[in-house]
Amino acid sequence: MKTVAFNGSPNKNGNTFHALQMVLDVLAQEGIETEMVHVGNKAIRGCLACGQCIKHRNERCIQDDEVNEWIQKMKTADGILLGSPVHFSAIGGTMKSFLDRAFYVTGVNGGMLRHKVGAAVVAVRRSGGLPTFNQLNTFLNYAEMLVPSANYWNVIHGARPGEVVKDEEGQQIMRVLGRNMAWMMKLVEHGRGAVEPPAMEKKVYMNFIR
Repeated sequence: MKTVAFNGSPNKNGNTFHALQMVLDVLAQEGIETEMVHVGNKAIRGCLACGQCIKHRNERCIQDDEVNEWIQKMKTADGILLGSPVHFSAIGGTMKSFLDRAFYVTGVNGGMLRHKVGAAVVAVRRSGGLPTFNQLNTFLNYAEMLVPSANYWNVIHGARPGEVVKDEEGQQIMRVLGRNMAWMMKLVEHGRGAVEPPAMEKKVYMNFIR
Protein backbone atom coordinates (compact mmCIF):
# COMPACT_ATOMS: atom_id res chain seq x y z
CA MET A 1 0.00 0.00 0.00
CA LYS A 2 1.08 3.55 -0.66
CA THR A 3 0.11 7.05 0.44
CA VAL A 4 1.00 10.15 -1.55
CA ALA A 5 0.95 13.53 0.20
CA PHE A 6 0.60 16.86 -1.60
CA ASN A 7 2.30 19.83 0.04
CA GLY A 8 0.44 22.99 -0.96
CA SER A 9 2.84 25.39 0.74
CA PRO A 10 5.26 27.50 -1.31
CA ASN A 11 7.85 26.67 1.37
CA LYS A 12 9.33 23.23 0.76
CA ASN A 13 10.30 22.67 4.39
CA GLY A 14 7.72 24.87 6.09
CA ASN A 15 5.09 23.97 8.64
CA THR A 16 2.80 22.26 6.12
CA PHE A 17 5.68 19.96 5.20
CA HIS A 18 6.31 19.11 8.86
CA ALA A 19 2.61 18.44 9.49
CA LEU A 20 2.39 16.08 6.52
CA GLN A 21 5.64 14.39 7.49
CA MET A 22 4.30 13.66 10.99
CA VAL A 23 1.43 11.72 9.43
CA LEU A 24 3.66 10.02 6.86
CA ASP A 25 6.09 8.89 9.57
CA VAL A 26 3.30 7.03 11.34
CA LEU A 27 2.13 5.47 8.08
CA ALA A 28 5.68 4.33 7.34
CA GLN A 29 5.86 2.74 10.79
CA GLU A 30 2.72 0.82 9.83
CA GLY A 31 4.47 -0.57 6.75
CA ILE A 32 2.86 1.77 4.24
CA GLU A 33 5.00 3.29 1.48
CA THR A 34 4.93 7.09 1.41
CA GLU A 35 5.75 9.90 -0.99
CA MET A 36 5.47 13.68 -0.71
CA VAL A 37 4.89 15.93 -3.72
CA HIS A 38 5.64 19.65 -3.50
CA VAL A 39 2.81 21.52 -5.20
CA GLY A 40 2.92 24.99 -3.70
CA ASN A 41 6.09 26.20 -5.41
CA LYS A 42 4.95 25.35 -8.96
CA ALA A 43 3.32 27.58 -11.58
CA ILE A 44 -0.08 25.89 -11.79
CA ARG A 45 -2.94 27.66 -13.54
CA GLY A 46 -6.53 27.20 -12.50
CA CYS A 47 -9.21 25.24 -14.34
CA LEU A 48 -10.15 26.76 -17.72
CA ALA A 49 -13.67 25.25 -17.65
CA CYS A 50 -13.02 24.09 -21.21
CA GLY A 51 -14.69 20.71 -20.80
CA GLN A 52 -11.95 18.85 -22.67
CA CYS A 53 -11.43 16.37 -19.82
CA ILE A 54 -15.12 15.45 -20.13
CA LYS A 55 -14.91 15.18 -23.91
CA HIS A 56 -11.79 13.00 -24.06
CA ARG A 57 -11.97 11.14 -20.71
CA ASN A 58 -8.29 10.23 -21.01
CA GLU A 59 -7.40 10.96 -17.37
CA ARG A 60 -5.70 14.18 -18.41
CA CYS A 61 -6.21 17.92 -18.16
CA ILE A 62 -5.71 19.78 -21.46
CA GLN A 63 -3.13 21.97 -19.72
CA ASP A 64 0.11 20.04 -20.11
CA ASP A 65 1.89 20.52 -16.78
CA GLU A 66 2.69 18.64 -13.56
CA VAL A 67 -0.98 18.19 -12.70
CA ASN A 68 -1.31 15.26 -15.14
CA GLU A 69 1.62 13.49 -13.50
CA TRP A 70 0.11 14.08 -10.06
CA ILE A 71 -3.26 12.71 -11.20
CA GLN A 72 -1.56 9.42 -12.06
CA LYS A 73 0.11 9.36 -8.64
CA MET A 74 -3.32 9.78 -7.08
CA LYS A 75 -4.72 7.00 -9.26
CA THR A 76 -2.12 4.45 -8.15
CA ALA A 77 -2.10 5.44 -4.46
CA ASP A 78 -4.21 3.76 -1.79
CA GLY A 79 -4.17 6.84 0.44
CA ILE A 80 -4.01 10.55 -0.35
CA LEU A 81 -3.01 13.36 2.02
CA LEU A 82 -3.74 16.99 1.22
CA GLY A 83 -1.82 19.68 3.12
CA SER A 84 -2.16 23.44 2.86
CA PRO A 85 -1.09 26.57 4.65
CA VAL A 86 -3.70 29.25 5.33
CA HIS A 87 -3.90 32.19 2.92
CA PHE A 88 -6.62 34.63 3.98
CA SER A 89 -8.59 31.85 5.74
CA ALA A 90 -8.41 29.66 2.63
CA ILE A 91 -6.38 27.10 0.71
CA GLY A 92 -3.16 28.41 -0.86
CA GLY A 93 -3.82 29.53 -4.45
CA THR A 94 -1.54 27.06 -6.23
CA MET A 95 -2.93 24.15 -4.21
CA LYS A 96 -6.49 25.23 -5.01
CA SER A 97 -5.72 25.35 -8.73
CA PHE A 98 -4.25 21.84 -8.57
CA LEU A 99 -7.19 20.44 -6.60
CA ASP A 100 -9.81 22.03 -8.85
CA ARG A 101 -8.29 20.42 -11.92
CA ALA A 102 -7.22 17.08 -10.45
CA PHE A 103 -10.50 16.32 -8.73
CA TYR A 104 -12.49 17.31 -11.79
CA VAL A 105 -10.44 15.05 -14.07
CA THR A 106 -10.56 12.13 -11.65
CA GLY A 107 -14.27 12.64 -11.14
CA VAL A 108 -15.29 12.62 -14.80
CA ASN A 109 -13.07 9.63 -15.53
CA GLY A 110 -15.14 7.08 -13.67
CA GLY A 111 -14.52 8.24 -10.12
CA MET A 112 -10.82 7.41 -10.01
CA LEU A 113 -10.47 8.30 -6.32
CA ARG A 114 -13.68 6.63 -5.15
CA HIS A 115 -13.20 4.60 -1.94
CA LYS A 116 -9.55 5.53 -1.59
CA VAL A 117 -8.61 6.78 1.89
CA GLY A 118 -8.06 10.53 2.00
CA ALA A 119 -7.29 13.08 4.69
CA ALA A 120 -6.42 16.76 4.96
CA VAL A 121 -4.10 18.70 7.28
CA VAL A 122 -3.63 22.43 7.73
CA ALA A 123 -0.76 24.48 9.12
CA VAL A 124 -1.66 27.93 10.39
CA ARG A 125 -0.07 30.74 12.37
CA ARG A 126 -3.20 31.89 14.17
CA SER A 127 -6.69 31.92 12.57
CA GLY A 128 -8.35 30.45 9.48
CA GLY A 129 -7.35 26.85 10.07
CA LEU A 130 -10.86 25.40 10.23
CA PRO A 131 -12.20 27.14 7.10
CA THR A 132 -9.18 25.85 5.19
CA PHE A 133 -9.59 22.35 6.64
CA ASN A 134 -13.26 22.32 5.64
CA GLN A 135 -12.39 23.46 2.11
CA LEU A 136 -9.91 20.62 1.68
CA ASN A 137 -12.46 18.12 2.97
CA THR A 138 -14.98 19.20 0.32
CA PHE A 139 -12.70 17.70 -2.33
CA LEU A 140 -12.43 14.38 -0.47
CA ASN A 141 -16.18 14.20 0.06
CA TYR A 142 -16.92 15.07 -3.57
CA ALA A 143 -14.78 12.15 -4.72
CA GLU A 144 -16.54 9.62 -2.45
CA MET A 145 -13.30 9.03 -0.57
CA LEU A 146 -13.09 7.42 2.87
CA VAL A 147 -12.02 10.05 5.40
CA PRO A 148 -10.39 9.03 8.70
CA SER A 149 -10.50 11.36 11.68
CA ALA A 150 -8.21 12.25 14.58
CA ASN A 151 -9.02 13.33 18.15
CA TYR A 152 -9.49 16.95 17.04
CA TRP A 153 -9.59 18.85 13.77
CA ASN A 154 -6.43 18.34 11.70
CA VAL A 155 -4.93 21.78 12.24
CA ILE A 156 -1.47 22.46 13.65
CA HIS A 157 -0.07 25.83 14.70
CA GLY A 158 3.24 27.55 14.07
CA ALA A 159 4.58 30.78 12.61
CA ARG A 160 8.20 30.33 11.52
CA PRO A 161 9.13 27.21 9.50
CA GLY A 162 9.38 24.21 11.81
CA GLU A 163 7.57 25.84 14.74
CA VAL A 164 4.74 23.31 14.54
CA VAL A 165 7.00 20.77 16.25
CA LYS A 166 6.42 22.81 19.44
CA ASP A 167 2.64 22.35 19.18
CA GLU A 168 2.25 19.23 21.34
CA GLU A 169 -1.47 18.93 20.78
CA GLY A 170 -1.02 19.41 17.05
CA GLN A 171 1.62 16.69 16.96
CA GLN A 172 -0.74 14.31 18.73
CA ILE A 173 -3.49 15.10 16.22
CA MET A 174 -1.15 14.19 13.36
CA ARG A 175 -0.08 10.95 15.09
CA VAL A 176 -3.66 9.89 15.75
CA LEU A 177 -4.63 10.75 12.18
CA GLY A 178 -1.73 8.67 10.87
CA ARG A 179 -2.72 5.63 12.93
CA ASN A 180 -6.39 5.92 11.99
CA MET A 181 -5.51 6.40 8.35
CA ALA A 182 -3.26 3.32 8.35
CA TRP A 183 -5.98 1.28 10.07
CA MET A 184 -8.61 2.36 7.55
CA MET A 185 -6.32 1.60 4.62
CA LYS A 186 -5.71 -1.89 6.00
CA LEU A 187 -9.44 -2.44 6.45
CA VAL A 188 -10.02 -1.50 2.83
CA GLU A 189 -7.19 -3.78 1.69
CA HIS A 190 -8.38 -6.77 3.71
CA GLY A 191 -12.00 -6.21 2.72
CA ARG A 192 -11.24 -6.15 -0.99
CA GLY A 193 -12.82 -9.24 -2.53
CA ALA A 194 -14.55 -10.14 0.73
CA VAL A 195 -17.06 -7.29 1.02
CA GLU A 196 -18.81 -6.05 -2.10
CA PRO A 197 -18.54 -2.24 -2.44
CA PRO A 198 -21.67 -0.26 -3.27
CA ALA A 199 -22.22 0.27 -6.97
CA MET A 200 -21.36 3.68 -8.31
CA GLU A 201 -24.43 5.66 -9.36
CA LYS A 202 -24.47 7.80 -12.47
CA LYS A 203 -24.37 11.44 -11.42
CA VAL A 204 -27.72 13.21 -11.43
CA TYR A 205 -27.64 16.95 -12.07
CA MET A 206 -30.41 19.10 -10.66
CA ASN A 207 -33.04 20.53 -12.96
CA PHE A 208 -35.74 22.75 -11.54
CA ILE A 209 -37.37 23.47 -14.88
CA ARG A 210 -40.93 22.23 -15.07
